[in-house]
Amino acid sequence: MPGEADIGKGRREMVKVLGCCMIFSGCLGMGMWYRNQMNGRLRALRSLRNILELLAGEVRYGRDTLPECCGHIARYLSPPYDGAFRKIGGRMEENTGFSFGEIFREEMDSILKELPLKGVDRECFLDFTRQAGFADSQMQLRMIEQGVERLGAIECRLEKENGEKARMAVGLGAMGGLMLILILC
Repeated sequence: MPGEADIGKGRREMVKVLGCCMIFSGCLGMGMWYRNQMNGRLRALRSLRNILELLAGEVRYGRDTLPECCGHIARYLSPPYDGAFRKIGGRMEENTGFSFGEIFREEMDSILKELPLKGVDRECFLDFTRQAGFADSQMQLRMIEQGVERLGAIECRLEKENGEKARMAVGLGAMGGLMLILILC
């Protein structure tokens, strides 16, 4: 029959194993969280590029003005973009005296601040609004397409960088956890 010392030793070993599992899973989870953060910027860039592509399609084939296009594409967008585009279309219908570019930037700034984007990403997306006063729809279309190209170039560069960095983050998390376990045990 096992004595109290043997039962206590078994419990200590079990607690030690559970602690090691917690340390490892915590470190691995940290690496996975970091990978997710890196991929967040990439997902945001894809969303912005898709929005610009929808706008370009509306200008090209719908032959509508940019404010009308915003109202039309709102139904194809997911939150929070859909609400912002509805507001842009509504505010332009009110004819408050503000330009399309001012209203677009104002409504989108609140959303873009929440996304894991850099300043250059925001400017690539909003750059077409600087020239939105052109009467020529072809010029508006060119400006939107330039934004699509610039966002696409940033996206391609990030995909190459993030692939290796993401694997490294998860690997370093796991290796860090194992190193901690070896040091503590």
